[in-house]
Amino acid sequence: MAGYTGSKDDYLKRLRRVEGQVRGIARMVDEDTYCIDILTQVSAVTKALEAVSLGLLEDHLAHCVVDAARESDEAGAAKVREAADAIARLVRS
Repeated sequence: MAGYTGSKDDYLKRLRRVEGQVRGIARMVDEDTYCIDILTQVSAVTKALEAVSLGLLEDHLAHCVVDAARESDEAGAAKVREAADAIARLVRS
């Protein structure tokens, strides 16, 4: 079971909202909307995706990493490395 299973509906709702925002940005570009207004919307989408990412990361740490650590030291260390790699990717993006 995924660590986010309990929040799945919330994540899907947020992602559908983001999807709508991205479609709105595409429409703004198509309609030659002022650049700064488009950038403002891109920033909003970026923040919304960051919020989803942080929530998923928190769920992963609270469930997947904790469960793996209970299983064995090696499994726990592997999940911590996996989480650290994911955090590094998020920080770089």
